[in-house]
Amino acid sequence: MIETALLALGLVLVVEGLVYALAPSLIEDLLAAMRALSIEQRRLMGLTALVIGVILLWIAKSLGA
Repeated sequence: MIETALLALGLVLVVEGLVYALAPSLIEDLLAAMRALSIEQRRLMGLTALVIGVILLWIAKSLGA
């Protein structure tokens, strides 16, 4: 279980690091767009991402990860 958590965390950091390294101006635009959303919309986006992440982890675990 801890191996899967470390793998998931490492993959998130790699993807986020690539975005910051390759397109820092895109991050500024995305942050500005996020500020334009209401708190409820941001919360819904976060919960949606959480659910999708849990589903992906469940699928990966059922495939033997």
